Amino acid sequence: MSSQDNSQLVSQIEELSGQRVSDCYQCGCCTAGCPVGELMDPPPSRAIRLLQLGRAQELLASEGIWVCASCLVCGTRCPRNVDYAKIAEACRALILRAKRSQVDPDVVDDQDLQDVPQQAFIASFRKFSV
Repeated sequence: MSSQDNSQLVSQIEELSGQRVSDCYQCGCCTAGCPVGELMDPPPSRAIRLLQLGRAQELLASEGIWVCASCLVCGTRCPRNVDYAKIAEACRALILRAKRSQVDPDVVDDQDLQDVPQQAFIASFRKFSV
């Protein structure tokens, strides 16, 4: 992937999340306060650094964005008001948009269980189940 493609991805992530990754000065407060930070690869501060370096594709391919609990501790602890939970959500949205638009909760096969992240199932059940 070219650096221009990565720059466009970073711009999309910033637009979707409403966050500016350049505001982060890498103090580490987000990672220090994260209840699942030890399980995340990369942890919040390093994930933001990847975006600052234009390595968005690397972040999108990581497991860390799926581990984020969206508890918003990172954003409340950040002295620059950069909310990693919103960035992780934007990353997940980009990935899900590229895969499938929806999952039919009544017809789930083994391939769906392997290909589609759990968040897609939860979102589909919320939207399409009564």
